[in-house]
Amino acid sequence: MGETKNTEAVEAFIRRWQGREGGQERANYVSFLNELIALLGLPPPDPADATHEHNDYVFERAVKKHRDEGDSQGRIDLYKKNSFVLEAKQSRLKGAKKVPGQNDLFTADIPEDSRGRRSADRAWDVLMLNAKRQAEEYPCRQ
Repeated sequence: MGETKNTEAVEAFIRRWQGREGGQERANYVSFLNELIALLGLPPPDPADATHEHNDYVFERAVKKHRDEGDSQGRIDLYKKNSFVLEAKQSRLKGAKKVPGQNDLFTADIPEDSRGRRSADRAWDVLMLNAKRQAEEYPCRQ
């Protein structure tokens, strides 16, 4: 019975978010992640604190980004100390400013033998690489 309920919850989550096109990343990522975190049965992020040192698991964690051309201020979309940084990326609206090869991540028709392989025509690879590069600009001990 628990497995059926979980399957239904996963399917409802996919239905809710599938096909959402053109929404702004900032307008959607917190809701999306809060729902995903709840679906996974994990504790929600804490409210942010004005004291930087207390923000161990929060959205929009302020950090100093290190770049060759100089340091700058930035924000991590979702941060959990000693665990992860998450940078949200919004894919482009289908048909407008479309990235060649882009598919809806929930309904992508990706051949079984190519899943997990990187290729230039897979736009979500570009989005993920951009997020990875952005996350790597943050110092690891903040």
